[in-house]
Amino acid sequence: MSNHFTGLKLGPPLEDERLDLTDLYAFQAPADHNRTVLILNCNTFATKKDFHPDAIYRINIDNDGDLLADVAISFTFSPSKSGRQTGSVFLAKGQRARSDEAVGERIISDAEVSFLAKPNIVKSGPYTYFAGLRSDAFFVDFEGILALFDHQGGRNFTAHPKLDPSGKSPWTGKDRLINENVFAMVLELPTSDLGAKPSVNIWARCSVRRDGKLIHVDRDGNPTVASFFNTDEQKPAYNASEPVHDLERFLDQFVHVLGHTGGYTREEAIAAIKEDNLLPDVMIYDPSKPAGFPNGRTFTDHVVAHRLRFISKGEIPPDGLKPHTDTLKEFPYLGTPHPKPGPV
Repeated sequence: MSNHFTGLKLGPPLEDERLDLTDLYAFQAPADHNRTVLILNCNTFATKKDFHPDAIYRINIDNDGDLLADVAISFTFSPSKSGRQTGSVFLAKGQRARSDEAVGERIISDAEVSFLAKPNIVKSGPYTYFAGLRSDAFFVDFEGILALFDHQGGRNFTAHPKLDPSGKSPWTGKDRLINENVFAMVLELPTSDLGAKPSVNIWARCSVRRDGKLIHVDRDGNPTVASFFNTDEQKPAYNASEPVHDLERFLDQFVHVLGHTGGYTREEAIAAIKEDNLLPDVMIYDPSKPAGFPNGRTFTDHVVAHRLRFISKGEIPPDGLKPHTDTLKEFPYLGTPHPKPGPV
């Protein structure tokens, strides 16, 4: 799920942009389809200039369908000092993957975070890793979305669409993120490590240590789900929860939203949620098939357009935006950071 919308609307978790997960991607490595690329982004607009040193950024993989982690990839970072920061990656499998802590085999140790244009790419055994500043690949006409929905009273994207009866398009044609950066964690690994049979469920989580305990402050799975379906009041509980509990805890809220945005009856909404694999909130990825949403996610997938069609029963018109053209065919795949005023 992309959290760009809720990050802008609600503010980041604990008022710290570094804890705000934005996008999760999963696709086959272009040069070797026996390898998978996993990318987790945070820190919209790269407002803060590093990763949070007290956070655990986590990609969870369920390969047996029980919605519990069977593989966990944890990213941790040192405190920044004199403009430098290092990161490590842990790979846990089996029961250890369900620990909240960064446990398992340390597959990357103390690698330098990249703050400038040239990426620091680290290879360790079968793993290739990058962490640092990159160009944001997500594309969205954010002003157009604001025009479509009522934001009175501090609500999220849960009100009636305001389609102009004259037929005038709400879209501005402007991509809010075309020149923005993000902080990225990129790992390329053997697809066999996922244990797909033939598919896996993938979701990301950000936890931060407070008073000696880890608290879950953000999550990401099926693109744009959290952005469009959560209320301000519900978002903290949603972020702290796990996909295994999604249907029982959040189905009624999602049904309510679809009733507002698309006039769905309860029966229609439940059927649509099931057909679109909306809940539980995970990304489904079958590495034996070409990646492209809803199978994993690539940089060219227009996930916002998909979600708007879904919530409105096809009534919201296309925005006409195109994917960013600065992404790369080689590691780390995300484009070179855009120049910004001031130090990066």
